[in-house]
Amino acid sequence: QVQLVESGGGLVQAGDSLTLSCATSGRRFSSYCMGWFRQAPGKEREFVAAIMWSESETAYSDSVKGRFTISRDDGKNTLSLHMNNLRPEDTAVYYCAAARFPLRLVTTRSEYGVWGQGTQVTVST
Repeated sequence: QVQLVESGGGLVQAGDSLTLSCATSGRRFSSYCMGWFRQAPGKEREFVAAIMWSESETAYSDSVKGRFTISRDDGKNTLSLHMNNLRPEDTAVYYCAAARFPLRLVTTRSEYGVWGQGTQVTVST
């Protein structure tokens, strides 16, 4: 059974840092683009960051560029999102996801086929 399990969410203050992790199991994702998305209450799920296999390529949304860093360790089957200088508008449920097809860096929700259950990040003022 393919599974993605996020962890590391919590309540932090504006300006703090937080690292999210995503453990993968059931299939090797080393050739697949992995990504992070987030969904705030009443809003659509939006792209945050993506990383290709071997960390050769990354992509970020404009709202997090320069503050968030995505990384992966295929040997440990984990994906991470390091978030610095958090803002209240970063408050959301964060989801990790694996792309439907290998060998392509993708940033749209429809191109991801496996999703985790999400982890809540709340940033207070």
